[in-house]
Amino acid sequence: MSPALLQDLRGATAPDRVLASDLERVAFASDASMYHLVPRAVVLAKDDAEVAAILAVARRYAVPVTFRAAGTSLSGQAVTDGILVEVARHWRSATVEDGGRRLRSRPGMLGAHLNALLAPHQTRLGPDPSSLAACTLGGILANNSSGPCSGVEQNSYHTLESLTFVLPSGVRIDTADRDADEQLRQRAPELHRGLLALRTELLGSPTLRARVERKYRTKNTTGYGLNALLDYERPIDILAHALIGSEGTLAFISEAVLRTVPLLAHTSSAFLLFPSVHGACEAIVPFREAETQMVELLDEASLRAIAHLPGVPRGLADLPRGSAALLVQAQGADAEALGDRERAAIEATGRLSLLAPGGFTRDARQQERLIHARKGLYPAVGGRRVDGTTLLLEDVAFPVERLAAAAVDLQELFRRHGYDDAVIFGHAKDGNLHFLLTQPVADAAQVDRYARFLDDLVDLVVHRHDGALKAEHGTGRNMAAFVETEWGGEAVAMMRRLKVLCDPDGVLSPGVIFPASPRAHLEHLKSVPAVGVEVDRCVECGYCEPVCPSRALTLTPRQRIVVLRERARRVAAGDRAGVASLDAEWTYPGLDTCAADGLCATACPVEIDTGALVTRLRGEGRSPFARGAATLGAEHYGALVGLGRAATRIGHAVGMDLPAAGRRAPAARRAPGAIAVYFPSCMGRVFAGSTDPVLALAERAGVALRVPDGLGEACCGLSFDSKGLAEAGRVVRSRTEARLTEVSEGGRLPVVVDGSSCALAFHEKSSLHVLDSVAFARAHLLPRLTIRRRIPDAVLHVTCGAIHLGLTDDLKAIANAVADRVSVLATNGCCGFAGDRGFTHPELTASATAPMANEIRSAGYPLGLTSNLPCGIGMARATGIPFRHILEVLEEVTR
Repeated sequence: MSPALLQDLRGATAPDRVLASDLERVAFASDASMYHLVPRAVVLAKDDAEVAAILAVARRYAVPVTFRAAGTSLSGQAVTDGILVEVARHWRSATVEDGGRRLRSRPGMLGAHLNALLAPHQTRLGPDPSSLAACTLGGILANNSSGPCSGVEQNSYHTLESLTFVLPSGVRIDTADRDADEQLRQRAPELHRGLLALRTELLGSPTLRARVERKYRTKNTTGYGLNALLDYERPIDILAHALIGSEGTLAFISEAVLRTVPLLAHTSSAFLLFPSVHGACEAIVPFREAETQMVELLDEASLRAIAHLPGVPRGLADLPRGSAALLVQAQGADAEALGDRERAAIEATGRLSLLAPGGFTRDARQQERLIHARKGLYPAVGGRRVDGTTLLLEDVAFPVERLAAAAVDLQELFRRHGYDDAVIFGHAKDGNLHFLLTQPVADAAQVDRYARFLDDLVDLVVHRHDGALKAEHGTGRNMAAFVETEWGGEAVAMMRRLKVLCDPDGVLSPGVIFPASPRAHLEHLKSVPAVGVEVDRCVECGYCEPVCPSRALTLTPRQRIVVLRERARRVAAGDRAGVASLDAEWTYPGLDTCAADGLCATACPVEIDTGALVTRLRGEGRSPFARGAATLGAEHYGALVGLGRAATRIGHAVGMDLPAAGRRAPAARRAPGAIAVYFPSCMGRVFAGSTDPVLALAERAGVALRVPDGLGEACCGLSFDSKGLAEAGRVVRSRTEARLTEVSEGGRLPVVVDGSSCALAFHEKSSLHVLDSVAFARAHLLPRLTIRRRIPDAVLHVTCGAIHLGLTDDLKAIANAVADRVSVLATNGCCGFAGDRGFTHPELTASATAPMANEIRSAGYPLGLTSNLPCGIGMARATGIPFRHILEVLEEVTR
């Protein structure tokens, strides 16, 4: 990269927000698509002025610019070999307006977080892409996203009220301003005149006008939205709506105001099995007539891919050849409205020929599992692919009346080209089908096969069934070469003129709407070398990133995998210098700042735990001396705990930000009639108060607990395991497990552990029946206790261990018992304290807790509740309010 360009980028923003090292650039080289491009630099822009300054630098040096928020793009829109401008971490703010009827947001806000803000007002975003928990508003607008329920009427285009944009020239306009059109006329006169000329031209072409009107009655995101030229008269309104779905190639959208839609929270769902895809597709019309909001198609291959997931009907892997299913959901604003829709859907079902009787259920958990399985199909298929292949997902749309024939033709196309693993699924209600296939990219013959397949696909969609090559994912690099095939020369000429009017220097994402060359869609394909059994199933979808504690500090789970794969490519290519370059930068961002909390596995549809890989790599990097010293410490663990308690006592005494030193392990108890064995974690022996709340509560509730002897030497092993010191962890855990097995009568009694992270460690690595103390307290203690006073207000932090153990409802139940008002953080996530990492790498905790700290400060909560002592330390440091173990508070209010 040119030193002058780098210097100017740093001047346009700030030196610490221009990422230009080898590893930093590689980390952003992949999105969720099949393309891999390493940017020259990554710039963490902060506001509109910086974006304008970056664009000025890009024009001066003739370097392309691509905007990226979540990087969940499936079609290669979020990668570039130019300047990548990240608009996520500094662009996360939103406000609900007009009682929930409108939402104002910047592009870095997650779709799921926006819906959480709207939920109290019984509204939601119109677009509902399946990736809502991972994608941001920026991507939703850039791709004109829709989803299973939104259709055309509630997509981004049709729910847009206003937006603020920055043109490549630096012109910034808020279209809500009363004089916005006049601003555009004065500040960008050629663009203003050109938009009027394009509108006049389209209105004067009856054939093209009719084609545009017809194609936008169904889902279509191929090319630019020419319908804006027909739907609006003022240039400012035309431009605002043309920016929707333009994939960041015309301007940068820095803020948008969207009209919301009613939240139909009452639902009833059915999973219906059909003997064929053709039969399933023919059932779409009856459900459309019944005004059923969701009708999702899954072909036989899709059903086999999700057969192992919890909650799906049994026997999916053994269905007859050619079978298919529809996931149907009726929705209503209340029970009465749902009843009307449900009855209509049931009546439609009665007229269908099904493989097995199918009924509707209102059970929320069962519905959630079905929808989770459908939404997780993309990574689930990717996780089963052959090593070394990449995953392609495309979405096409057909007129609904042609959907059945088109689906059958698609299946035949896959067979003809040898894609036996391909799956078809999608939003059948709108004629929108997705298909997934795995593609080897290292073999030129395989790439040629893929090229021939694409040519035949385009013929099938466009010429045979008059459909759209892109329905809701944006055009992207994969379909840019075929925009003219779908639209024709006249329409594409207008699109190209629109591009030149907005971006005359061509700096914004070249190759995304219009191809750089006829074979551009076959270039820069992403190879997927094996790097570790823990993560090789990863398809780089990015679902893990919103829950990662280090996401705004160093790397995310996806980025760690991307870097390791790039290293493997360089090893295979014999690039020793390139390998050394990555290795020199890897340890701190890749290993040291990973919390290894496993939350990435909870967000990943195929449950990839990148933290498991990190802990293994940490262990492999330890010297024999370090491993031996750790094992020696494990063999004398009581001494280590004593040292920790003494250090805490000294630190607390001299004013360090530490809690009081812990209590000694309780004396052994062989209580008659005990219903459980109690194991106080070593964290409670290092950091705690003078009273053990679990024992005090049990005594108060009249519940007998056994306590084993030898607790001074006992530990779950997590403090060693997290550092990659597996042998030391096994030593101390096996000794502890032997004591607990004996006192629990061979496991007859459950073992109650007083810290969520320790309970999780036992749960994952021990054969014992382990209960977190919070779950035990809710089930066995709370019903026997009398609440004598209540605290007025508290905020609940659900720790990563509690999330893994499914303790959210238990925590809420106890919190509601002890407090008059309880709030759960909308930004809840891992605090990054990670046992002792909050002491060794406090910047990790500071970064991980920043969104939660902002929420807590703005709401003014006086007290926080948690289920893990180290997490309480981290949250208290971040927020400035005390965070207490929830059972300590329960013990106080029941005295």
